Amino acid sequence: MTGKERADAARNRRAILDAADRLFAESADPHTVSMNDIAAAAGVGKGTLFRRFGDRTGLIRQVYAARLAPLRDRIENGPPPLGPSGTPRERIVAIIDAIAAIKLENAHLMIALEEGGTPAHRLHESADYVAVHELLTDLVTASGGGVHAGWVAHVLLAAVRADLLQHMASVEKRSPAEIRANLQAFTTHTLSLRLPDDT
Repeated sequence: MTGKERADAARNRRAILDAADRLFAESADPHTVSMNDIAAAAGVGKGTLFRRFGDRTGLIRQVYAARLAPLRDRIENGPPPLGPSGTPRERIVAIIDAIAAIKLENAHLMIALEEGGTPAHRLHESADYVAVHELLTDLVTASGGGVHAGWVAHVLLAAVRADLLQHMASVEKRSPAEIRANLQAFTTHTLSLRLPDDT
């Protein structure tokens, strides 16, 4: 019986994640997708969502985490330019490009996630943001970024906010290839700057 319950729980979890992903993708405004909508689409009770994921933003984080896992593995274990054996500067450019690519492909999820906004889910305090900011700060420092490495890392991550990328794609009609090429050029230029108090 216990094994059956675990299998049922796993199926429910998959149904919930699939339903959330689909509803956010189909919605013109992520704010209109409620936990009630997701529960109904997944065929489960609303209480099941809260027990498993805590709240709406927690659910969105889990949906996105599944999308992000392959990129995380490439950064931690893959070949250059993303992987650990790449030079700091080429890794920074590759990481920003990879983040832009995954956000452009998953804009519906990222906009909903970045606008979570509650004290428990502020973007800049989330585990994912903190981890990538720390990595970029270390890489900027190693590439000669001086005392402003943490600030530079924040600026680079601000350039790949999902709402900005979505605006450039949908309103300014820029292609993903153009957006990514411009980001690569911006990142390279930013890393070449000498800021006040740099030694």
